[in-house]
Amino acid sequence: MNFHWRIHGLDHDLTQRGLVMGIVNVTPDSFSDGGRYLDTGRAVEHALTLVAEGADILDIGGESTRPGADPVEEAEELKRVLPVIRALRSETKTLISIDTMKANVARAALEAGADIINDVTGLRGDPMMLRVAAETEAGLVVMHMIGTPRTMQKQPEYGDVVAEVQAYFAERLRILAELGIAPERVVLDPGFGFGKTLEHNIALMKALPTLAVQGRPVLVGISRKSMISKLLETDDVDDREWPTVALTSHTRELGARIVRVHEVKPNVEAMRMTEAILGQ
Repeated sequence: MNFHWRIHGLDHDLTQRGLVMGIVNVTPDSFSDGGRYLDTGRAVEHALTLVAEGADILDIGGESTRPGADPVEEAEELKRVLPVIRALRSETKTLISIDTMKANVARAALEAGADIINDVTGLRGDPMMLRVAAETEAGLVVMHMIGTPRTMQKQPEYGDVVAEVQAYFAERLRILAELGIAPERVVLDPGFGFGKTLEHNIALMKALPTLAVQGRPVLVGISRKSMISKLLETDDVDDREWPTVALTSHTRELGARIVRVHEVKPNVEAMRMTEAILGQ
């Protein structure tokens, strides 16, 4: 199967070479690096380091989506992310995604030079987000999540988590198509850790090859997630780095085409080695 992602009218071929998305949290409260890159200068410097290490995409976020996180006012989110996006657009041609649930933030970010909307609500949280998507040619990341970041981990329940995520993706693609949004613009994110127990996450991991609904590429965001600590029985976030690299290799072998990670260099190396072994 061939995989392409259309961003601003340009098709990116992901069939043989997957993409690594580097995380740049411009927040005071993200679960693993909150506050470290809240300053614009430090955020830009960090992002350019990720580019030098091989990042294909820079994912800029100004609102934490960790479990239990409080919402951020739109004005504050704009204040955090726009200077970073503008500065990066003047420094690099690397793809930039805006990690936001707010339509106005997404539109402003695209106007500042971003290329992709990465919305953890699957373009459902803000009723105007679908309009922004339809009126632009941005790439789109449609993620699965139940509830909100504040509530998503309060006893999430599914009859069949795999079947429900598959059905959700099919429904979102149908709605987007009805609005004239080409499916080629969409990649799908099963939302590991977003309204899922450890058992749900493992079930989705095992079923990853089946989640490429309608042939759309799958993005995996599992970097430093708590499921790693639960499996390894450790509370140290630093202990999650090499397991993340292992999961990058494993999920690429299972068919994921994009991984969203904090540490870029080792994950790029893991993806390229896996692709070489796969003969892709």
